[in-house]
Amino acid sequence: MNSNAYGKPVPPKKDRRDAARESARLMREEQQKRDKRKRWLLRGGIGAGIIAAAVIVTLVIVNSTGPGSAAVRPANMASDGILLTGDGTSITAVTTDALAADAKPIATDQSKMTDTANIAIYADYLCPFCGQFEATNGEQIATWVSAGNATLEFHPISILDQGSAGSKYPTRAANAAACVANFQPDSFLAVNTALFKNQPAEQTTGLTDKQIVSLVTDAGVTDKDVAGCITDQTFTTWVAASTDRALKGPLPNADIKQIKGTPTVLVNGVAYTGALDDPAAFESFVTAQATAAPAK
Repeated sequence: MNSNAYGKPVPPKKDRRDAARESARLMREEQQKRDKRKRWLLRGGIGAGIIAAAVIVTLVIVNSTGPGSAAVRPANMASDGILLTGDGTSITAVTTDALAADAKPIATDQSKMTDTANIAIYADYLCPFCGQFEATNGEQIATWVSAGNATLEFHPISILDQGSAGSKYPTRAANAAACVANFQPDSFLAVNTALFKNQPAEQTTGLTDKQIVSLVTDAGVTDKDVAGCITDQTFTTWVAASTDRALKGPLPNADIKQIKGTPTVLVNGVAYTGALDDPAAFESFVTAQATAAPAK
């Protein structure tokens, strides 16, 4: 091995070429990551500042209603959640057939969803932290989805029935969400927002079925079958079954086995555990997951 003017050994020419190639490769990959991050930030207006409220609530209350063996399944929720996507101007639901009562859920295939932040939320409509998360983050998430920056897969579950003074409001609200998903899926996000905006306090009976029907109608639902689905509680057995699956796991597209509380929020399969009172934390987390290099 040769030496330089300072007497230090110089690697052979071949080794220097290999090192230069490797250095160039690493620089290209880093530049690609920076370019992807820049595109993602600019395309959907990231940087407005949102509050990350994906706090975990310890599950001390679980539904007393167990999953039945003949659960009627809603259409457009093959994964036990409804998947919403955007085209730059509007948000639409991805439609799927209703599964057979005893069929296993079909996990969303995220292998081709590499240019978006794929957000999955498991929430109970009586959970106050879920309501806070929606109030602080819902509008921004909707903006990302509409811009094509993100997808949103929402899983309505019921873990707080015993906290609704005997009315089983969480199950009835989740059933209403499933009714909308089944009959008028593109209105799901508007109804989801309305349910959280009108969220009752824990240890109260919450809205009656008649009031829920009025709420979804005011949110833009026009399909007349939705009202009957809500009052007949068509999907309540499915709500119990899907909640049980989320509690027991395994969760699809997730780095955690099962939900430990609500809301459970995942971005590209990674569970968010950031601070509740840090407006920049969730934004930074979503951006990091959206621009991360794909797993090998």
